Amino acid sequence: MKKIILLFVSGILSAFAVYSQNARSQNEGVVSYVSSQNVYVKFSSTENISVGDTLYMILDGKNQPALRVNNLSSISCVCVPLLSRKFTTSDRIYTNNRPVIVGEETKPTPPDTKVQVSEPVNTPVTDTLPTAAAAKPVRKQLITGRVSAASYINLSDTPSGNSLRMRYNLTFNAKNIGNSRLSAESYISFAHKSKHWGEIQDNIFKGLKIYNLSLNYEIGKNARIYAGRKINPKISNMGAVDGIQFEIKTNSITTGVLAGSRPDNTDYGFNTSLFQYGAFVNHEHTYLRGNVQTTLAFIEQKNSGITDRRFTYIQHSNTLVKNLSFFGSAEFDLYRYNLKIDSSLLAADTLRVTNTAPKLSNLYLSLRYRFSGKLSLSLSYSSRQNIIYYETYKSFIDQLLEKETQQGFMMQVSYRPLKKLSLGANGGYRFRKSDPSPSKNLYAYATYSQIPFVGISATLTATILETSYLRGSIYGLGLSRDIVRGKLSGAFTYRFIDYFYTNTSSNLMQHTGEISLNWKLMKKLSCSFYYEGTFDSRYIFNRFYLQLTKSF
Repeated sequence: MKKIILLFVSGILSAFAVYSQNARSQNEGVVSYVSSQNVYVKFSSTENISVGDTLYMILDGKNQPALRVNNLSSISCVCVPLLSRKFTTSDRIYTNNRPVIVGEETKPTPPDTKVQVSEPVNTPVTDTLPTAAAAKPVRKQLITGRVSAASYINLSDTPSGNSLRMRYNLTFNAKNIGNSRLSAESYISFAHKSKHWGEIQDNIFKGLKIYNLSLNYEIGKNARIYAGRKINPKISNMGAVDGIQFEIKTNSITTGVLAGSRPDNTDYGFNTSLFQYGAFVNHEHTYLRGNVQTTLAFIEQKNSGITDRRFTYIQHSNTLVKNLSFFGSAEFDLYRYNLKIDSSLLAADTLRVTNTAPKLSNLYLSLRYRFSGKLSLSLSYSSRQNIIYYETYKSFIDQLLEKETQQGFMMQVSYRPLKKLSLGANGGYRFRKSDPSPSKNLYAYATYSQIPFVGISATLTATILETSYLRGSIYGLGLSRDIVRGKLSGAFTYRFIDYFYTNTSSNLMQHTGEISLNWKLMKKLSCSFYYEGTFDSRYIFNRFYLQLTKSF
């Protein structure tokens, strides 16, 4: 099976290579490195980007705020994350003036335990399915892609010792191959550690991660069929589907069905025993005052033919009120069971009590108001329970059923009093009834770009954390500038970290320094270097990162 999959991957990629050509958008960037505090994004040019700007990712088929620019050079931005998801190198990042293209999504990640909650933006999805009234499309082949190789070197005197990790990424999108109705897309990564090659030999999917590898074909004017591994942006809560997906659009309503297996929960490989299917109805319309989008979906996921999870969700967004954006989503589990001891059996024996009544498992609400071009405010609320796959997790299902609902609030404000001065803050509050105390955090920043005479952009940051097991603060200063305009840029960041662990009554004080260089070797070839040193009273930890990226 693995050999067949690898042959399929090789065949697809070989076919793609025949059609490659240059078509990179200047509004698209790529995450080049992720540090403990910052995310580094590389663009072909940052001419239209300013400090304090928000950068976006395509999640759930929508442009969602992902990063805020703290410093920038002519080709690179140093950003702080706005999402609770974990960023990875080669994640695609966009400025706000780039339209959403269905099919450019990234791999979903499990919910993070950080306080921050993602803040969606309600830009309507630009569907690739033309409406019936649209003119006959002119199909033209368009090939874009990116390949990169990176090394991660950790050197320290800690008990974990030294390590070397290599990672190779390939992102490929072929639209209208040979000017036909057939298109393809892929996002593949391969990583391995030194001295751990045996794990890869035993299971290729320990290193090979196929996040997206699919073909799609236009059927007439209003329908499309997909085959392969793909996340449907209109039903992203289902996760990736290894199978067939079909959708058809009639005026402002899109309906779709999909069936196949879901990726293996241990290595993200292929597992045909994890069958799943689903259906959805999506409505989106643009009015004079704004946009409205609503999605209703039903999903059934199985494990070896037995129900693993069954749920439905509804998602709604609109911008009908001037300067106000609303986003809301609710998820209901339709299959669950409780465990109880049967008195007629041994005390350790339990029975399943199945319940199919809808139960709210996840809720997310967000409001964003722009008072002016300089001031905006966002508020959000989330209520999340553990996602339970009853068959997959049956060995420890009783522990999961005992977990309580986690709730959280987040507020974010940004203000630009001067053209080159940006101020902002965001705070979060998360709690669970059983927690000894709620978790709270506050982050604030001030950035001044292009200081006169020296051309340096400077950012001051402060973070205050308080959880049930620690209290702490982080203070930082970041400096960045172009060394050779349009070719070479650099940045330096210093942070002071002070943590107090309440459960052990111990302190941890650290000093960290970061140095980064981004070098545009040629128009489509770039190199990134990053160093981070962490120093405390016991250990010294050094991290080096080097990446070479080729776009086409």
